Amino acid sequence: MAPFDYTDAVEQLKSYRQSNERCSEHVAALGAALIREKHTATLGDEVWPLYEQVTIAAFDVGDKELAAHCIEQLHKRFGDTSLRYRRLLGMQHEANGRLEEAQRVYDEILAEDETNMPASKRQIALLKTRNKTGEMIQALTQYLDTYYDDFEAWLELCDVYTMNHDYDQAAYCCEEMILLQPTNHVLFLKYAEILYTKRHYALALKHYCKVLDLCPDHTRALYGMHLTASKLLNDASAPHAKALHALATERLLDVYRHQPNQPSAQAYLSTTSS
Repeated sequence: MAPFDYTDAVEQLKSYRQSNERCSEHVAALGAALIREKHTATLGDEVWPLYEQVTIAAFDVGDKELAAHCIEQLHKRFGDTSLRYRRLLGMQHEANGRLEEAQRVYDEILAEDETNMPASKRQIALLKTRNKTGEMIQALTQYLDTYYDDFEAWLELCDVYTMNHDYDQAAYCCEEMILLQPTNHVLFLKYAEILYTKRHYALALKHYCKVLDLCPDHTRALYGMHLTASKLLNDASAPHAKALHALATERLLDVYRHQPNQPSAQAYLSTTSS
């Protein structure tokens, strides 16, 4: 077996930090080896971000002992006032099932620094775990007031509103996400489906068309266009509905011609096209 190359391990961990890659199993394994072989004593100040990185990886892989060791070293160096140490302490409480204590830690951090992104994200995740939907929505909204361009946070908020049948707010979240990622066809599909649920059929049809413009022959969007256009066949304000309904039917039939084990879908589409 080749000897452990601690210099290479340190460089790999540094590379993961710079690229924001988690790679938790590998990070935890490298960190544990560095600690076991006592190479951390040679790293100077670089050891502190390494300890933080290894702590998070250790939580990801369920190695509470490794996480506790790293947190203890950070506590010895930075003391109780360090926000980064306290955030990791909150995560340790979470890992040990002490959710109330974890919540208190994150609340205290945000009381001191309301722009602390990592603490905000942990607070939101914890509120979700505890099924505190109202508080989670409030925390997400406050977070997005500061970090408007966090796409994942908008997506999370949209899903929460959708699950709680607040389709007006879910639609608003979709609009914000589309501004952030205007070529993402999945967002237009999500928005179209929410609009359909709200019975805004004309606008939903427009966005199903946009999905197909970005991703031709997207089966779900074709079904959406087919169903939505069928709601507008007798609507004088939607003169293109009939043509779009026929187009969706034709495209879907073409898709299912290549799937001979789907006779029921072909029969349904053939009936609706007549």
